[in-house]
Amino acid sequence: MKKAIFVDRDGTLIAEPADEQIDSLEKLEFVPGAISGMKALTGLGFEIVMASNQDGLGTASFPWETYKPAHDKMLKTLAGEGVVFDDELIDRSFPEDNAPTRKPRTGMFGKYLDGSYDMASSFVIGDRDTDMQLAANLGARGLRLGELSWEQVVEEIRSSARSAKVARKTGETDILVCIDLDGKGGSCIDSGLKFLDHMLDQLVHHGGVSLTVRCKGDLEVDEHHTMEDIGIALGEAVREALGDKRGIERYGFALPMDESAALVLLDFGGRSDLVWDVEFTREYVGDVPTEMFKHFFKSFCDAARCNLRVEARGENNHHIAEAVFKAFARSIRQAARRNVFSYELPSSKGLL
Repeated sequence: MKKAIFVDRDGTLIAEPADEQIDSLEKLEFVPGAISGMKALTGLGFEIVMASNQDGLGTASFPWETYKPAHDKMLKTLAGEGVVFDDELIDRSFPEDNAPTRKPRTGMFGKYLDGSYDMASSFVIGDRDTDMQLAANLGARGLRLGELSWEQVVEEIRSSARSAKVARKTGETDILVCIDLDGKGGSCIDSGLKFLDHMLDQLVHHGGVSLTVRCKGDLEVDEHHTMEDIGIALGEAVREALGDKRGIERYGFALPMDESAALVLLDFGGRSDLVWDVEFTREYVGDVPTEMFKHFFKSFCDAARCNLRVEARGENNHHIAEAVFKAFARSIRQAARRNVFSYELPSSKGLL
């Protein structure tokens, strides 16, 4: 689902003068930290939306020709730093009009409330009570400038932005996957395959993520579609949650488990490939066919656009599978680890 950051203008991006009307270039002054803060919020997977009340804009008391030069200069300055708004929502009514479009009312936010946006994972940044009331009305999280600095606002969003929800419904499966790479929130796994649930639970305990997986699949046919489609949905969710990958470690784990040992090498480099060198001696472990583990990881790789090399040896097939998933979980944890103050891509190409 899509997510958005709704940013107030006056008092949040640019300083608000005593007469509360920025009607000349001389009055244009950015709030300290606003430009660098907005730059730091780009590339996180959010749509960036400006939302502002501009009392009487277009009337004799506030003509367009006095509003536009300062507004355009602000947009040009931000664009020079790579900040371009996906949408601009400007209400021009007066407070006494009680217009449904005036913040904190939600009349001009219609398309963001049609169910295609995850408002619980979206944010409102503003400096007034009305902005925080807008956040409550939208079902989003409000961050108030003044109580927080721009640096703190950025840290709050960047440290909580790495989550994703993927719903995948076909004629064979109906799947919901929710993941938070930083482990915020609860976890619930019900794939329809008990041993696969046990393996996916390793991502929670050893990967440091929170994970919800719910699947209704055609298990009366066989296990193939369930494991394939969960691998696809999980890969899509991880790719979405990583955002633009700025500041991540990128690479990630070898570990023993009893008599078994597993090596999982991971690269979130944007290309898909799987090398699989795992030997099972049984057709099933629990209710999962052992041949399907390779297909699960291949589906994940293709959807997550990552390279994965998996090697494992052992005597007990349960231990082999569990060692692989534990090492996989640790690889994700290591590769997805991020410095929230680093905006660098871990690539000499400048693109992942």
